[in-house]
Amino acid sequence: MSTIEHSAILEAPPERVFALLERVEDFVDYSDLIKAIERLGEDRYRWHVKAVGMDWTFDVVITESVAPEVLAWESVDGVSNRGRYHLAPVAEGTEVSLSLEYEIKNRLVEKAVRRAASPLVSRVSQQILDRVAARL
Repeated sequence: MSTIEHSAILEAPPERVFALLERVEDFVDYSDLIKAIERLGEDRYRWHVKAVGMDWTFDVVITESVAPEVLAWESVDGVSNRGRYHLAPVAEGTEVSLSLEYEIKNRLVEKAVRRAASPLVSRVSQQILDRVAARL
Protein backbone atom coordinates (compact mmCIF):
# COMPACT_ATOMS: atom_id res chain seq x y z
CA MET A 1 0.00 0.00 0.00
CA SER A 2 1.13 3.55 -0.70
CA THR A 3 0.89 6.14 2.07
CA ILE A 4 0.28 9.86 1.78
CA GLU A 5 0.42 12.25 4.72
CA HIS A 6 -0.70 15.86 5.04
CA SER A 7 -1.15 18.25 7.97
CA ALA A 8 -2.38 21.78 8.59
CA ILE A 9 -3.24 24.04 11.48
CA LEU A 10 -6.78 25.38 11.83
CA GLU A 11 -7.56 28.35 14.05
CA ALA A 12 -10.26 26.64 16.12
CA PRO A 13 -10.37 24.23 19.06
CA PRO A 14 -10.27 20.48 18.30
CA GLU A 15 -13.90 20.02 19.37
CA ARG A 16 -15.18 22.39 16.67
CA VAL A 17 -12.92 20.94 13.98
CA PHE A 18 -13.89 17.37 14.86
CA ALA A 19 -17.60 18.26 14.81
CA LEU A 20 -17.25 19.24 11.14
CA LEU A 21 -15.01 16.34 10.11
CA GLU A 22 -17.33 13.72 11.58
CA ARG A 23 -20.18 14.88 9.30
CA VAL A 24 -18.97 12.70 6.45
CA GLU A 25 -21.77 13.59 4.01
CA ASP A 26 -20.61 17.23 4.14
CA PHE A 27 -17.25 16.34 2.56
CA VAL A 28 -18.96 16.71 -0.82
CA ASP A 29 -19.07 20.46 -0.05
CA TYR A 30 -15.38 20.54 0.89
CA SER A 31 -13.78 19.31 -2.35
CA ASP A 32 -14.51 19.74 -6.04
CA LEU A 33 -13.31 16.18 -6.70
CA ILE A 34 -15.90 14.56 -4.42
CA LYS A 35 -19.02 14.23 -6.57
CA ALA A 36 -21.32 12.50 -4.06
CA ILE A 37 -21.37 10.68 -0.74
CA GLU A 38 -24.23 8.33 0.08
CA ARG A 39 -24.97 7.14 3.60
CA LEU A 40 -25.40 3.35 3.46
CA GLY A 41 -26.05 2.78 7.14
CA GLU A 42 -24.56 3.65 10.47
CA ASP A 43 -20.91 4.59 9.93
CA ARG A 44 -20.92 3.33 6.32
CA TYR A 45 -20.73 5.54 3.21
CA ARG A 46 -20.34 5.25 -0.58
CA TRP A 47 -17.98 7.86 -2.04
CA HIS A 48 -18.04 8.97 -5.69
CA VAL A 49 -14.83 10.77 -6.65
CA LYS A 50 -13.55 12.08 -9.99
CA ALA A 51 -9.75 12.17 -10.05
CA VAL A 52 -6.95 11.67 -12.59
CA GLY A 53 -9.57 11.64 -15.34
CA MET A 54 -11.45 8.67 -13.88
CA ASP A 55 -14.54 8.06 -11.77
CA TRP A 56 -13.82 6.18 -8.54
CA THR A 57 -16.42 4.62 -6.26
CA PHE A 58 -15.70 3.01 -2.93
CA ASP A 59 -17.58 2.12 0.23
CA VAL A 60 -16.02 2.99 3.56
CA VAL A 61 -16.81 2.29 7.16
CA ILE A 62 -15.79 4.50 10.06
CA THR A 63 -13.46 2.31 12.13
CA GLU A 64 -12.60 4.76 14.90
CA SER A 65 -14.28 7.90 16.13
CA VAL A 66 -12.85 9.35 19.35
CA ALA A 67 -13.95 12.96 19.71
CA PRO A 68 -12.11 15.27 19.43
CA GLU A 69 -8.91 13.37 18.61
CA VAL A 70 -9.33 10.67 15.94
CA LEU A 71 -11.53 9.90 12.98
CA ALA A 72 -10.51 6.84 10.95
CA TRP A 73 -12.02 4.83 8.12
CA GLU A 74 -11.35 1.84 5.90
CA SER A 75 -12.77 0.84 2.55
CA VAL A 76 -14.87 -2.30 2.37
CA ASP A 77 -15.53 -2.20 -1.37
CA GLY A 78 -14.00 -0.50 -4.41
CA VAL A 79 -10.63 1.26 -4.22
CA SER A 80 -8.70 -0.23 -1.30
CA ASN A 81 -7.89 2.57 1.15
CA ARG A 82 -7.81 3.53 4.80
CA GLY A 83 -7.22 6.83 6.42
CA ARG A 84 -7.04 8.62 9.71
CA TYR A 85 -7.43 12.20 10.85
CA HIS A 86 -5.60 12.98 14.08
CA LEU A 87 -6.41 16.27 15.82
CA ALA A 88 -4.12 17.81 18.42
CA PRO A 89 -4.47 21.11 20.26
CA VAL A 90 -1.72 23.64 19.53
CA ALA A 91 -1.30 27.28 20.52
CA GLU A 92 -2.80 28.44 17.20
CA GLY A 93 -5.83 26.11 17.43
CA THR A 94 -5.76 22.55 16.11
CA GLU A 95 -3.18 20.63 14.14
CA VAL A 96 -5.00 18.25 11.81
CA SER A 97 -2.92 15.39 10.41
CA LEU A 98 -4.17 13.08 7.68
CA SER A 99 -2.62 9.72 6.90
CA LEU A 100 -4.05 7.91 3.87
CA GLU A 101 -3.07 4.48 2.56
CA TYR A 102 -4.35 3.13 -0.74
CA GLU A 103 -3.80 0.22 -3.11
CA ILE A 104 -4.86 -0.09 -6.73
CA LYS A 105 -4.76 -3.55 -8.28
CA ASN A 106 -4.32 -2.49 -11.94
CA ARG A 107 -0.60 -1.81 -12.53
CA LEU A 108 -1.11 0.69 -15.36
CA VAL A 109 -3.72 2.64 -13.42
CA GLU A 110 -1.60 2.47 -10.27
CA LYS A 111 1.37 3.98 -12.10
CA ALA A 112 -0.72 6.95 -13.22
CA VAL A 113 -2.35 7.32 -9.82
CA ARG A 114 0.98 7.06 -7.98
CA ARG A 115 2.38 9.99 -9.98
CA ALA A 116 -0.72 12.09 -9.35
CA ALA A 117 -1.83 10.79 -5.95
CA SER A 118 0.46 12.60 -3.55
CA PRO A 119 -0.04 16.10 -4.97
CA LEU A 120 -3.71 15.32 -5.60
CA VAL A 121 -4.41 14.08 -2.08
CA SER A 122 -2.45 16.99 -0.62
CA ARG A 123 -4.48 19.41 -2.74
CA VAL A 124 -7.80 17.79 -1.82
CA SER A 125 -6.82 17.57 1.84
CA GLN A 126 -5.84 21.24 1.87
CA GLN A 127 -9.06 22.15 0.05
CA ILE A 128 -11.09 20.20 2.61
CA LEU A 129 -9.29 21.81 5.55
CA ASP A 130 -9.57 25.28 4.01
CA ARG A 131 -13.32 24.86 3.56
CA VAL A 132 -13.70 23.41 7.07
CA ALA A 133 -11.77 26.42 8.37
CA ALA A 134 -14.11 28.75 6.45
CA ARG A 135 -17.12 27.09 8.11
CA LEU A 136 -15.57 27.51 11.54
